[in-house]
Amino acid sequence: MAKQLHIFVENRPGRLEVITENLQKAGIDIKAFAIQDRTDYGLMKLIVDKPQEAYLSLADLGCACALKDVLAVSVPDKPGNLHKLLSALSKSNINIIDAHGFVLQPSQMGICVLEIENYAQSNADEVVAKAGFEVLNDSQLYNL
Repeated sequence: MAKQLHIFVENRPGRLEVITENLQKAGIDIKAFAIQDRTDYGLMKLIVDKPQEAYLSLADLGCACALKDVLAVSVPDKPGNLHKLLSALSKSNINIIDAHGFVLQPSQMGICVLEIENYAQSNADEVVAKAGFEVLNDSQLYNL
């Protein structure tokens, strides 16, 4: 099951740099990121090549962080495909509680990273596959 690293970061200059510097020194490759403002603190979400090592590195630094299970889906970058994916999940009463995506170049392949409510108990992987999309395993996601 693919993992995404969540890091709570004080919202002030230089805090993000400390995190990326620490990961660089640990030899961690950041594949994708998202940052959300939460007033005094922000939430940084990372897809990295070695999530467990990144977690331990940041925990040793004193960062509040967690590894979350995510569903990573390969979605061809064509109009309507995100709607098709979301419709399939919605019709199966599967709730997405957080998501972000990016497009790989030059392949034009979209990657959707979805945090699913009660993911381990859901049939989200099966629903996504039936809708014609590829579910990426952790190795595929970390080696993009």
